[in-house]
Amino acid sequence: MSTDDWQELDPQNIYSLSAYDDSYGIAGNVKRADEPGEEMPPDDVGPAETQARPQWYVVHCYSGYENKVKKNLEHRIESMGMANRIHEVIVPTEEQIELRDGKRRIVERRIYPGYVLVQMILDEESWYVVRNTPGVTGFVGIGNKPTPLRPEEVERIMRRMEAEEPVAEVKVKAGDKVRIIEGSFTDFHGTVDEVYADKGKARVLVSFFNRETPIEVDLLQIEKL
Repeated sequence: MSTDDWQELDPQNIYSLSAYDDSYGIAGNVKRADEPGEEMPPDDVGPAETQARPQWYVVHCYSGYENKVKKNLEHRIESMGMANRIHEVIVPTEEQIELRDGKRRIVERRIYPGYVLVQMILDEESWYVVRNTPGVTGFVGIGNKPTPLRPEEVERIMRRMEAEEPVAEVKVKAGDKVRIIEGSFTDFHGTVDEVYADKGKARVLVSFFNRETPIEVDLLQIEKL
């Protein structure tokens, strides 16, 4: 999966999971569960790698089944005695603020729908346990080799998950035409000039007294046209 493709999965566009070659959805180089033929473990994964340090890998699953896959995999880890090689399974989520019926509320949303992160020591046996978990369609990686996340990428994801303040969902980008739906400029139309995802705000250019005027608004106060 390429850097740009993974960034498409992230509305705040802050991750650079550059080791991958995929678009949003099932990884292009990962065999799907419904494809003919049997997927084989990576050629260079074997007993020699068993004592390697654990790393985080991205596993693709059917969207909406992330928590079920997590539960299935954790059950397999316990029943098959793989806790010494498959250490942790997480579904990355964050708290977001949404506007519904004129009221703001906090909801928990998956950061990467259709993906689960697994911390594991990769060898043929651990690969087999994860890959054959019900709901898993494959590892994300280049060719037939699962590719681990870099430490800085893991740190960014964990930091986002542990954020103390909920964030507004980013549904717009620079250049989008929007309508302001709340506040002093309600029903004004404008163009997004810049998005400040970390602050949950955007700068919008609106026509005011026949002049294009920049105003800063909450992301929840605008809707894309």
